[in-house]
Amino acid sequence: MESVNLNSTPVDYIPILIQLGVAIGFGVLTIIGTHLIGPKVRTENKLGAFESGVPVIGNARQPFSIKYFLVAILFVIFDVEVIFMYPWAVNFREFGVEGLLEMFVFMGLLLLGFIYVIKKKALDWD
Repeated sequence: MESVNLNSTPVDYIPILIQLGVAIGFGVLTIIGTHLIGPKVRTENKLGAFESGVPVIGNARQPFSIKYFLVAILFVIFDVEVIFMYPWAVNFREFGVEGLLEMFVFMGLLLLGFIYVIKKKALDWD
């Protein structure tokens, strides 16, 4: 079996720092560039509120159903669970039967949470 060196030195982090610098530099340059190159005309029509081409009707502080936020939070939770499955799938063979059983437990708990959400009718829009 091949030995793996787990010791890291500061030199190993240089590619990450370069990528971070390029990302931050691109963001800053893009923001500055749009302010320098972009149009400067400010009209009442341009500064007005705009949403999907429909004129604004009513107060923006009008209360609405919490269901939208609940569904969004549930989507994020279940999406994060799928993200946790990716590393497991990549290393599936190394985990063996024990890893398979642990994933079954994980999926079972996820299924129980989903059943709970459906029983509470949290995904119903009415």
